[in-house]
Amino acid sequence: MTNNENPLWAARPVAWAVSEGLVPYPAAVAFMEQHIGAILAGEAPEMVWLLEHPPLYTAGTSARSEDLRETERFPVFPSARGGQYTYHGPGQLVAYVMLDLNRRKRDIRQYVQALEYWIIGALGEFNIKGEIRQGRVGVWVEREAQSSSREDKIAAIGVRLRKWVTYHGISLNVEPDLSHFSGIVPCGIDQPDLGVTSLVDLGLPVGMNEAEQALRQSFEEVFGPVTMAPAPKFASE
Repeated sequence: MTNNENPLWAARPVAWAVSEGLVPYPAAVAFMEQHIGAILAGEAPEMVWLLEHPPLYTAGTSARSEDLRETERFPVFPSARGGQYTYHGPGQLVAYVMLDLNRRKRDIRQYVQALEYWIIGALGEFNIKGEIRQGRVGVWVEREAQSSSREDKIAAIGVRLRKWVTYHGISLNVEPDLSHFSGIVPCGIDQPDLGVTSLVDLGLPVGMNEAEQALRQSFEEVFGPVTMAPAPKFASE
């Protein structure tokens, strides 16, 4: 997708921030709520914030109680994003995307499609062919397993809008503990030929810094330029 083909591309730079360490989920949500309010008031720039969370599960607005298989394994947080249960934890790069679609284009379908192009472009930096599937949210990769084939999810998408300003976003599995996904039915998908994977699980020795750089480069190709910004700070820091 070129800039001219994507109505969500904008020339105004987006603040790009990367947090060190593990950020508590409630603190991240509180910051997003505050920042999108500031964007709507014209007091803050658009922002993409990359981070890692401690191990936890989130329940989106469509989450079903039966999809939480292990209720005591990790903390469970309700989430305003769309979708069902998902896992966040160390080794997974979460990108919270706060864009003003009032200044781009008020089209949620095209926005989600642009997120997919963004992830697929980043995976392409590592020669991975990311794909989307009708009826399944996120980005998938095909796997060959002996005499059969399967598809594994490598990136999740969950979004929310307030007055056409986006928040929540995407998560890319770089090197998380994949066994942690077994405590839930990820995104409500429970089929023997569908699973979860990561860059390292695919045999690629990719670190978090390399993954962040690939996401940044692909983001600029899809949404427009970025400028580096300080990461949010919290009282405990």
